[in-house]
Amino acid sequence: MILDNESAGSRWKIRRDGVPKVTGKLKYLTDLTFPNMLYGTVLRSEYPHAEIESIDTKEAEELAGVFAVITYKDVPGLNGFGIVIQDQPVFCEEKVRYVGDAIAAVAARTKEIAQQAISLIKVKYQPLQIITDPDEALKDTAIRLHKEGNLLHQAAFKKGESNIEEAFNKCEWIIEGTYQTPRQMHAYMETEGGVAVPDEAGGITIYAPTQHGFKDQLQLSRILALPLEKIRIISSPIGGSFGGKDELNVQPYISLLALKTQRPVKIHQSRRISIKAGLKRHPMKIYMKTGADVSGKIIAHQVKITADTGAYATLGPAVLDFAVEHSAGPYIIENIDVKGYSVYTNNGVAGEFRGFGGNQITFALETQIERLAEKARIDSTKLRFTNLRKTEDFGPVDQPIVPTNGAYAVLTEITKSAILQKDLVTNPMNGDKKIKGRGYSITMHGGGLGYGRADASGARLALNSAGKIEVSFGFEECGQGLIPTIDMIMADTFLCEPSDIEITIGDTAKVPHSGSSTASRATNMVWLGINKLKGPFSEKLLTLAEKQTKCPKESLFLGKNGIWKNAEENEEPALILPYKQLAESCEELPTVSVSYHFPTTPNSIDGGHFLYTFAGVAAEVEIDLLSGSVAVTRMDHVISAGPVVNPMGYLGQIEGGANMGLGFTIMEDAVMENGRYMNENFDTYLIPTILDIPIETTVTAIEELVPGDDYGPRGVGEIGTVAVAPAIISAIHDAAGIWLNQLPVKADILLQALERQGLRE
Repeated sequence: MILDNESAGSRWKIRRDGVPKVTGKLKYLTDLTFPNMLYGTVLRSEYPHAEIESIDTKEAEELAGVFAVITYKDVPGLNGFGIVIQDQPVFCEEKVRYVGDAIAAVAARTKEIAQQAISLIKVKYQPLQIITDPDEALKDTAIRLHKEGNLLHQAAFKKGESNIEEAFNKCEWIIEGTYQTPRQMHAYMETEGGVAVPDEAGGITIYAPTQHGFKDQLQLSRILALPLEKIRIISSPIGGSFGGKDELNVQPYISLLALKTQRPVKIHQSRRISIKAGLKRHPMKIYMKTGADVSGKIIAHQVKITADTGAYATLGPAVLDFAVEHSAGPYIIENIDVKGYSVYTNNGVAGEFRGFGGNQITFALETQIERLAEKARIDSTKLRFTNLRKTEDFGPVDQPIVPTNGAYAVLTEITKSAILQKDLVTNPMNGDKKIKGRGYSITMHGGGLGYGRADASGARLALNSAGKIEVSFGFEECGQGLIPTIDMIMADTFLCEPSDIEITIGDTAKVPHSGSSTASRATNMVWLGINKLKGPFSEKLLTLAEKQTKCPKESLFLGKNGIWKNAEENEEPALILPYKQLAESCEELPTVSVSYHFPTTPNSIDGGHFLYTFAGVAAEVEIDLLSGSVAVTRMDHVISAGPVVNPMGYLGQIEGGANMGLGFTIMEDAVMENGRYMNENFDTYLIPTILDIPIETTVTAIEELVPGDDYGPRGVGEIGTVAVAPAIISAIHDAAGIWLNQLPVKADILLQALERQGLRE
């Protein structure tokens, strides 16, 4: 199915959160205000590495309008947070490890007073040696940034020959390369923020954008030394996240300040503070050596990944595991030796980001495939087909996965792209100032958290007192289109329409624990949950309807506005009992719930996946020979992710993800020097605008699943970003005959290469 705006929008005219969003009337969580609310701010370190000799808050405390000043001494519980490893201090006590570490926080009557109070806090530092190079950090002589050392995590996968060099000795063709990828900003519309509101019973409600409300609740319980039931997290709607709000950010500070002052406290970080303190995509250095025999069969593949996680862990171990798992992608290779290292430095913290390590490793892998084909003088499509996984093959780390022909389907379809058939005629020798090229790439991407990680979910259906079918999940709407997706799955399942449905998400006091809104898992979990509840919920309602209508329940079904009676001879189906009337007749409103798990492989290395999506991307580029700038003029996508539930949302996720991948490839780089960001705002950090994205884009969805695959639609929030970079790099090579191994593409490096190629004077 080819998706476009007209066909995608034809199924569902108006999404329930659409009008408020486009008119600006929707209140995000950082828009909220409360009576007697105070404003908070956080004092953050200006040093990338230093000992703290003293913290003097006296002047700040005495400033008129200040209600509280807090430091590490005011943390009643665990002075640390982190989804997996709680190694990031809420407030630093003895040492700071990056520019952005929190030292103190203030609550005051106005933002201005809070900011003035922060400036009055005196911190005496003793600067320490800094480490900004992960390779240097791993040396025995390097200073230790954490008690355990500078190696956060290492991961590996090996198969075939015990000595990989023996496999390379059998190769006819060998390609080696080192690839580098940048630190990328999430660039979400709504920066980190929220409001904490204390209650008279000693509890607290936190309104803050996050991708995992229950995980925030757990972490805050440790920090605040409060039982879970005393903490309520309202986590939706979110003005964009892309992984960047999966970890705690301002929540500990607003909570501590609110409990101390017994008043609501709000913090909404400026873009500059967000850049300084927020998460970024892991920059990686990836060494690859790949060898094939004379026929193009890849015999040996060696990889070393070094990821800069910055000062603290966040989800750095899982990101590295994902990159290691996907280092051979959709190809079956007999001999593999992959090692990965996630390393602490004094750089800004890197963490979860759309693609989750897949973007970095796919750039290296697919560029390596193209270079190998070029050296062996084999068509790169033929080389891919020669090595492509088959339907029943195991996964990339030799684990059982759901049988899938997604790799074959996307490779077959993307090579039909009009971009790749087009005759591009440019001749710089005849005075052309721009040259064009085209290229493509493919990828596979695991969904869910993976083997060895708790990945439970839950769902609930109820008929409420208003006569609505209330569907509840613990997920968040962070711009991915989850709400209309739930609407559509409910409509398909129960033959109802949006007016019959009430959706409850993102509130720990009202929803079941569904797990995180990450890892492309939410759509699949919603589909599975609703389908698991369809039978028992329908049975409950139809049994109640049978009692009231005296019609046998076998003749009844759920539909638009209520319970319908099947058609009899010469009659149409008829609505015989509205949901509202059914609800009013119930002594106890019918409710059903279910707990289940994201499908997981039974045998794998940590993080290995069971369900995969596949993508192919074709790109056309235009290179300006005078400036060295690269414009992506056309892009085609082929996605294999099972049935399309929400066509408009599907299209939006692929197009939006592709634009983020485009930025990753040709312009985005959060440069750090000596542990400090050189890009402090969007005036110097460039992200794609409407003028930078391709004029022509097509998205083709392959919906077919292999017979026996009953796991339903997969999420597409990430897959659209992953294969963009190598497709663009391949197109640049097609235009200019050069291979680039570092992202983003730098104009000066490209111009030098063009000169060496004789394409410019």
